[in-house]
Amino acid sequence: MDKINTLLCEKKKIICIATFIITIISVIIGYRYGIFTDEAKMQTFLEKAGLFAPLLFIAIQAVQVVIPILPGSIGCAFGILFFGAVKGFIYNYIGICTGSVLAFLIARVCGRDFVIQMTGSKFFQKYSRFLIEENKFEKLFALLIFLPIAPDDFLCYLAGVSKISIKKFVAIILLGKPAALFLYSMGLYKVFEVGLSFIGGQ
Repeated sequence: MDKINTLLCEKKKIICIATFIITIISVIIGYRYGIFTDEAKMQTFLEKAGLFAPLLFIAIQAVQVVIPILPGSIGCAFGILFFGAVKGFIYNYIGICTGSVLAFLIARVCGRDFVIQMTGSKFFQKYSRFLIEENKFEKLFALLIFLPIAPDDFLCYLAGVSKISIKKFVAIILLGKPAALFLYSMGLYKVFEVGLSFIGGQ
């Protein structure tokens, strides 16, 4: 039984490491072609993708959670502008939730030192005291995930080295993200609508 558990752990590590490597390669390619840094290039890339545009956008959002290159607000804003309020919200939700789970799994495999490198020592020291008591961390994590202004990407890495189970983590992400993303996406959509109407009226 111990040998089976050891083999399963090793396979999980291999899968997580392989996922991280693929993510890094995707980031390098995306960064080289300006997909992650230039909204116009991202738009051109997605327009050329045609029917595969939603899948590629979801992948881009997931990658940006695992390796934060741009603030999440930029990706969310682009999603609602390119796909519309409803579809943009759905694609943002799927991509960000997927990336959040990947960040959690990578942190759980790679450990505390890796998380400190990804989040920075100041962030880790600020929240690490909550890792000692499991219930306190879960409540804090659920509250912060619900809020649209929290540093969600780093919190997912932090959760990976906490005692929270993968089931609880996924439940918090799936239930906590929709409200924050919906309010955020709709708020941005209204701002852009007002901005475009103001420009059009001039």
